[in-house]
Amino acid sequence: MKARRIVALLSQKGGVGKTTVTMQLAAGLTGRGYRVAIGDLDPQESASRWAASADPSSPFPAPVGSLRGGQEDIARSLRRAGMASADLILLDCPPSIEHGHTLAALELADVVLLPVVPSPTDLWSTRAAERLVVATMARRPALRGALLPNRMQRTALAGDVLEVLREFTLPVLDAVLAQRNAYAQSAVTGGSVYGLGRAAEAAREEVERLVSAVVDLTGVKK
Repeated sequence: MKARRIVALLSQKGGVGKTTVTMQLAAGLTGRGYRVAIGDLDPQESASRWAASADPSSPFPAPVGSLRGGQEDIARSLRRAGMASADLILLDCPPSIEHGHTLAALELADVVLLPVVPSPTDLWSTRAAERLVVATMARRPALRGALLPNRMQRTALAGDVLEVLREFTLPVLDAVLAQRNAYAQSAVTGGSVYGLGRAAEAAREEVERLVSAVVDLTGVKK
């Protein structure tokens, strides 16, 4: 196993599904045998609340820890027992590129994912987030970034959004998450689409493609 990698999930606005992507990705990675930890940097603590909703007899498969403070404080927290032993740490950032926790995550991350919802306003906000990531990559050449189409629907608008995304500077991840009830349902149960049976099969297939794409991006392979 290669060295631990940190993946930050960023956005400039709420509602793009950062936490949903974080939790599904964590479950998919643990299912493949990776040791995963989640750092909840969002003051709303959505990831922490998600995991806390799980039945104690069937806890969420990855530990979630709230991280606060400046970059050095967060870096120290990542060295704590539990997170220190993880192969991959997923950072669920606040919905703001100006927030100190987001800026700290950018400096600590190896990979940055920007979930994008198919709407004009989300495209505009993604442009701003992408500019920040690209500027950080200029200072930190080892940092990698990608766009993740999320909550996609089979509409002409969604198809147009995908075409526009390919004109962005960052590459579009070879994975798409659709708008599915299974993702919302797994939040209610404090789990993931992996625990929802046959009805969530299509969602699991999407998450599996996301897991493969992230493994390729991070280079953390067994």
